[in-house]
Amino acid sequence: MALIRDSGNIKAGDGVVTVNGWVQDVRNLGGISFITLRDRHGTVQITMPKKKIEPELFESLTRLSRESAVSVTGEVKESNQTALGVEIIPSSVKIHSEAASPLPLGVVDKVNAEMDTRLNNRFMDLRKPEVRAVFELRSMAIDLIFEAAAENGFVCVNTPKIVASGAEGGSTLFGVDYFGKQAYLAQSPQLYKQMLMSAGLDRVFEIGPAFRAEHSNTNRHVTEFISFDGEMAWIEKEEDVMEMIGKLIDRVLRGLVEKGARQLEALGKEIRVPELPYPVLTYEECLKIAVDAGLPLKAGDDLGTEGEKIIGDVMSSKGHDLYFIAEYPEEAKPFYIMEKPGTQYSYSFDLDFKGQEISSGGQREHRYDVLTERMEKKGLNPDDFGFYLDAFKYGMPPHGGWGIGVDRLITKLLDLPNVREAILFPRDLGRLSP
Repeated sequence: MALIRDSGNIKAGDGVVTVNGWVQDVRNLGGISFITLRDRHGTVQITMPKKKIEPELFESLTRLSRESAVSVTGEVKESNQTALGVEIIPSSVKIHSEAASPLPLGVVDKVNAEMDTRLNNRFMDLRKPEVRAVFELRSMAIDLIFEAAAENGFVCVNTPKIVASGAEGGSTLFGVDYFGKQAYLAQSPQLYKQMLMSAGLDRVFEIGPAFRAEHSNTNRHVTEFISFDGEMAWIEKEEDVMEMIGKLIDRVLRGLVEKGARQLEALGKEIRVPELPYPVLTYEECLKIAVDAGLPLKAGDDLGTEGEKIIGDVMSSKGHDLYFIAEYPEEAKPFYIMEKPGTQYSYSFDLDFKGQEISSGGQREHRYDVLTERMEKKGLNPDDFGFYLDAFKYGMPPHGGWGIGVDRLITKLLDLPNVREAILFPRDLGRLSP
């Protein structure tokens, strides 16, 4: 009986094996033909001497179209002409599905395709080893987040994605008709994870989708994204949250270096792991850096994409890819962020990676009276948030947390040119399919 093998573990002495995959290339030289068969782990050569295999088998194999899905059974032979050091002499083939021609997108062709063409044919795009490697690394990163969170005492939770009110309100909410009632797709699990701080779970995290109806058609914005959110109780200061984020990100980066060597090689990438703790800049310091570089910003202004890039260049020149920007103006932050007493600033921060924000967080306002005052200050009606505010009436500990964009994290980690490269089926202003 033939052994089932993938291209990553075929070796001389295996005898008769069966390999499943896609036909990457067929070369017919008359007296001998070759098929390059590709699976998830790489490629293997199928060698077909015309005089040594059945004519019908030879004919069926040599007429296969590229990207057809097949199973080939044959004997493994040593070969000094192949990268694996082995080849397979076929004895039978099962053709599961012949690919139509021409292909909508090349898999190994050197011709670059436009992003829209790639996304419209994502099933084919993902057959490229370098594209697939991104998502294998992404999967590893999520596994590592779970491991790191558990090691630090966090409980995994799942919160609703159809909600009655937004965590931040405003025009970035997607409305939903919920059996005749107005509802929304969740911008984040913010309100729910804060409520859980009152429940005694102390430390919770979630990896799940979030939705923002932002009219931004850039290489860093999408309307549906995956967020790694965490919240922790009994903190003394926002730095406690920043320290925890550093631990978690460091664990992910070191784990990817250890486990993702093959995928990183396929991408031609190397992950540089910064030393802890990550540097902390204040908003005021960053504003000065941006203004000195020529940006016409004034106190309270958003640093913006250009400002973040300038700061990123400055920090990279000092060897810091990851760094925090803290003490943002209170006016720019949501109602649940705690104000810094006697100032116009707040106990909030962003984590930036190579000049782009990948995380926002801070210390939350846990005092009921102050929280409702902040809601009113932001133009929100506390009566619309009764389910949330009830958790603050009966003993809410001091707490803080964060949200990290998983898509952006992978994008910056691998120096991808567009966040859509890190999302299987992205959603943006113009894309609702596939």
